[in-house]
Amino acid sequence: MTGRMHRGWPGSGRGSGRGGWQQADLPPTDDVAAWFAGRLPGDWFTGAPEVTADRDEIVVVGELPPLETQYPDTDAGRTDAAAAEAGRISRYREDTRDARIEIAQQAEGRYRRKVAWGARIGGTSELFTTASVPVMTRLRQPERIVLDTLVDAGVARSRSDALSWAVRLVGQHADDWLAELRTAMARVDDLRANGPDGSEGGKEG
Repeated sequence: MTGRMHRGWPGSGRGSGRGGWQQADLPPTDDVAAWFAGRLPGDWFTGAPEVTADRDEIVVVGELPPLETQYPDTDAGRTDAAAAEAGRISRYREDTRDARIEIAQQAEGRYRRKVAWGARIGGTSELFTTASVPVMTRLRQPERIVLDTLVDAGVARSRSDALSWAVRLVGQHADDWLAELRTAMARVDDLRANGPDGSEGGKEG
């Protein structure tokens, strides 16, 4: 249940794994974007932040107010604009550090996931410290050949880097399909909740 504290987090015992909690104990994140939209100070971003979550991490990225200075559309102007945008993101990161730590701690208590932050302005975006989570898998020779080809071609430095590259590529070109898949998964969850053991399906007519 969202927001309910699990005994054993963090630390040892039931509900605790090597990372502090077991994935089976994780609360859902259906309302995570709404929670952050309500919790964040209203003057941080120009609108609601982009919030994404998986089993390990919540990433919060917001759009900062535009720069007051307008730079000319020249090579020098674009270089100055990029530098100013990077500096503005750096200022936001430092000015909000303590508040972001407090909010992250509250979110970690609610959702049992680490929180990472980022900001963007104009054409510049930056993610602050984010989690790099190892994923173990077994690949047969055809899949290994694909990874080795990417390494041999200089696209990736290692098989692990090649696998990350492939996952990013799939994510970029399969957004619509992944969105449909997530919608279908949510529909399955609804059907389960309303089944014979659920609060709705379990009622007699």
